[in-house]
Amino acid sequence: MSMDGHRERREKEEGPQVIKGHQGTEGQQRQQEQQAQQGQQRELAEDDAVRALLLLMPRIVGRVKRIPVPEELQALALAPRHLSLLSFLLFDGPMTVNELATRLDIAPTTVSLLVGELSRKGVLERQEDENDRRRRIVSITEAHRPTISRWLARGAGAWRQVLTELSPAERALVVTTLRAYEDAMAEEDGGEED
Repeated sequence: MSMDGHRERREKEEGPQVIKGHQGTEGQQRQQEQQAQQGQQRELAEDDAVRALLLLMPRIVGRVKRIPVPEELQALALAPRHLSLLSFLLFDGPMTVNELATRLDIAPTTVSLLVGELSRKGVLERQEDENDRRRRIVSITEAHRPTISRWLARGAGAWRQVLTELSPAERALVVTTLRAYEDAMAEEDGGEED
């Protein structure tokens, strides 16, 4: 059944979804979202933007959660913090613990713990830096690289598809806004990190 079919069925069962302060149905809100997606730029009042994002975010999170973990990785019990680390190593290549800590915006000791955990599971390897034997370079093992690449490619492909149409300034705005949203949510949670 199409998204429109699901929406129409839900509206028949539940009636129009009127949001306080908004003179319209959820269907009208979706139509407005679709118009914006189709390049028909329009300005959004702050409340309308919040409403649209409150409807959109659960769908995005749900879709991401439905990306199946590859069979080869299911036993590893990977958490979101592992995905960020693996993404940097996959897309940017091998790097030191300090470089990973800077990119992940967490303490080097925390990164060391994550790297140690994934190294014991055979996902990552640490090799001596040829230029400085005191440093270790972290990378994804060749055995797991193809699986991790296929797994993360879906999300990366979707981001590339939507970001390619934007100017560099618009891309920066998207990233800055998402970071600010995450920071605001963390602040409300008392600064707890996932």
